[in-house]
Amino acid sequence: MSNYPLSYKLSWLPRFLKPSLKGDADGFTPASATLMDPPPRQTVRLAFVGDISAVANRSAPECDPAIKALLDTADLIIGNCESPVVDRPSAVLGTKLGTHHAMSERFLVEALAAVGIGREKLVLSLANNHVFDQGVAGFDATVAALKRLGIRTIGLAANGPIQRFAAGPLALGFAAFTLWRNADESLFAGRVLMESDPARWPREASAGVDLLCAVPHWDWEFRHFPRAATLALARRLAGQGVGLIAGHHAHVVQPVQRIGEAIVAYGLGDFLGTAFARQPWPGRIGGIFVVDVSADAETRGAVAACRLHPFVRLRAGDHERLVPVEMLEDGMRRKVEGRLRAIFPSPTR
Repeated sequence: MSNYPLSYKLSWLPRFLKPSLKGDADGFTPASATLMDPPPRQTVRLAFVGDISAVANRSAPECDPAIKALLDTADLIIGNCESPVVDRPSAVLGTKLGTHHAMSERFLVEALAAVGIGREKLVLSLANNHVFDQGVAGFDATVAALKRLGIRTIGLAANGPIQRFAAGPLALGFAAFTLWRNADESLFAGRVLMESDPARWPREASAGVDLLCAVPHWDWEFRHFPRAATLALARRLAGQGVGLIAGHHAHVVQPVQRIGEAIVAYGLGDFLGTAFARQPWPGRIGGIFVVDVSADAETRGAVAACRLHPFVRLRAGDHERLVPVEMLEDGMRRKVEGRLRAIFPSPTR
């Protein structure tokens, strides 16, 4: 069984149709920030993208060249694999209705090529609520497919709470976990990480890491401002040495916050649509969170600068088209920019 409270379940459809702006931007930071002036001489660039799914795309998406160029600047790209990778879904009816996610290996390969993400740069989290939508066999098939494709994964219990990857001269640690389940806990236990308390992570797992990053699947869907419990968890992670947090699950963009020396992007929205093919426009706004990390000896592993680059997923026949906000038609652009102003404080605010 899932672990969602009844109030959450009852609010899902209303919030999907009209994502909530309840809350305010006080206490959050602008969507871009320079934390080191002058900048370090050498940096490593990380790009965090949102949820990746085939639910809203029958064929590979289209992608504006500006988004491709942005992703091409990254040394490492981190996202959330929201759909099990299977060629024959076992939950046939649920998959057709969109309640159970699935994407084929071919779709994933074509989608990554379309958006210009090289598989050698990609790290995907499997710590999410949909990972068992196609059962244990679907989970096993997903792990095998990503390994076959050369895509690195985080969030698997078998690999421990922190996965270590090299990015340029830096050693980066990634801790991915999910707070939410669409299936019984017994399926997740021993397979997918659910431990959100860094005090319970073995200390040796992060030894020698220049920067520890958390990739949580948290908060409630279709709310632009995180709940109090999510804010508290972010503070706890930052207090335990996590220097960078990029969250998923809300399916809409959420604010950025600085907690001490740590940077938190609470929600990046969807990178490829994960709900339904037809979705109200606020849920079509996504963000690419680009973070430059110092590789200089004296500031090694510190976040030097960050910026959330918003884009919109437009419907184009049987797939989506990813477009930067500045390239939208005037009417849509005004609506999107107005919503972004409500979420992200201006630099002079």
